[in-house]
Amino acid sequence: MSSWSKRRKSLYALVVLVLAIVVIGIPVFYFFYKAPTCTDGIRNGNEQGVDCGGSCQKLCQTSFLAPSLAWTRIEQIAPGLYNIAAYIVNPNIDAEALNVPYHVSLYDDRGVLITDAYGTVTLPPHRNTLAFQGAIDVDKRVPVKALFEFTSPPDWYKKKDGLSAIAVGEKKYLEDELGSSLTVVMKNTSVYPLSDIGVYAILYDKDGNALGFSKTLLDEIPAQGSSLAPFTWPVNRKGAVISIEILPVAE
Repeated sequence: MSSWSKRRKSLYALVVLVLAIVVIGIPVFYFFYKAPTCTDGIRNGNEQGVDCGGSCQKLCQTSFLAPSLAWTRIEQIAPGLYNIAAYIVNPNIDAEALNVPYHVSLYDDRGVLITDAYGTVTLPPHRNTLAFQGAIDVDKRVPVKALFEFTSPPDWYKKKDGLSAIAVGEKKYLEDELGSSLTVVMKNTSVYPLSDIGVYAILYDKDGNALGFSKTLLDEIPAQGSSLAPFTWPVNRKGAVISIEILPVAE
């Protein structure tokens, strides 16, 4: 057999092999291959941990700072009814934790547990917020202390501050014999409307102690417009309110 014939047969065999790889091998590869995802429970792709970091929205534990609790306060708003607030600081500029579960316990002056309250709070990126519980019924007992704790660690996700276009305008606080009220002008400086905005209000005395707090919801702040955020309390604080802090949050 001539060398040319041998080379031609080898060439034919190589072509057949390549075709077999293309026709059979590639489909088989894609049938068994599973592309890396951020929910497969495996560290793969460019992830920095299991299903976190890299291209995943979820952040790994080494990529965020823990939130801190500044204070927890209670306020009586009616006989047997109390508002509770815990002020939480989020030091993470581009990270958000959604619906973090928490637990608040109320105690009397002897350290005896009165009641427990449970809820969830969203920690918006680079913003402080409140875990707020309104009108907690304690019957005839008198709470003097509240203890706050997260019941599971927050899961942090990459998120830019979506409320940077919000500006707080005029704050008008009034008191009379029936109680007190607050109206706040919430401005939207962007060209797009903002929907479902929660607004927390905190009332401080001259020493920086929180005297009162509440929450209201705004359906929308129109583009380059404003909306009024109203708050009312059946409590007269007798002129002790010196400053007011407003904390918006996306619902």
